Amino acid sequence: MKTLVVFYSLEGNTEFVAGVIAKKLGADLVKLETVKPFPTEAPAKFFKGGMSAVFKMKPKLKNGNIDVKQYDNVIIGTPVWASTHASPINTFIKNFGFTKKKVALFVCSGGPDVEKCFANLKKALGSNNFVGEIDFMEPLKNGKDEAAKTAENWAANLIF
Repeated sequence: MKTLVVFYSLEGNTEFVAGVIAKKLGADLVKLETVKPFPTEAPAKFFKGGMSAVFKMKPKLKNGNIDVKQYDNVIIGTPVWASTHASPINTFIKNFGFTKKKVALFVCSGGPDVEKCFANLKKALGSNNFVGEIDFMEPLKNGKDEAAKTAENWAANLIF
């Protein structure tokens, strides 16, 4: 069974975790990149990123050719923006919509409302079989080694 780890990362936290998970599972790894990058400095990053998430915007992606059909399992990673997933994930779901896959979700957050983010993701993804979810609290800031161990253990215990 083939597994895809697809993610969006603004500050590197989600990218770090995605890399650990993909390596552990021998999965393909795809980083979603927007044509127009989001700002990385406050307050612009909070305003533009938060607004795009709240209004469920779908920014254009550089990598518009992802063949999701070839995968049995899809792991999606996103930062939490304004209590939901980052807007490039909306574009991925819209452009490469899929059903009846085994899906696992991970988020990187800096605060509360992680459960709301998971609920929004599951709603957006519709008819799939969700096999796991996990939150990483600012892994690059709060301990990469511990986050890597947690990610490896979580990935190893996913039931695909």
